[in-house]
Amino acid sequence: MSYPENYRYSKSHEWLLLEGNAATVGITDYAQESLGDIVFVELPKLGQEIEVGATFGSVESVKAVSDLYSPVGGTVTAINEALNGAPETLNTAANETWIIKLAVQNAATTSPLLSAAEYEKFVAEETGH
Repeated sequence: MSYPENYRYSKSHEWLLLEGNAATVGITDYAQESLGDIVFVELPKLGQEIEVGATFGSVESVKAVSDLYSPVGGTVTAINEALNGAPETLNTAANETWIIKLAVQNAATTSPLLSAAEYEKFVAEETGH
């Protein structure tokens, strides 16, 4: 599995790309593999305020439903509506498929996030590999 170096990662398996005050959030390759075939993505509403660590939606797979947690606080500026018709895109391209975009008031308020190397180590410890 690959984890882009320019992303930051949460222990709840979301990735964050922070560019100034614009944040893009998706799920990690590890998350999509653990979930199995994704069949539905619940998205938040545009303009919704989301706190750091708060649930902003869920991903439903053939195995389970998993909540999505925001690695940063902000206002939802975009939702990936393409996921409504093709949720399986998260399985085929987790690193490239964003779920939401946020306007961040204070980038310093990100939850404790991991680098790609730290996240890989975390996943290895969590899975015993």
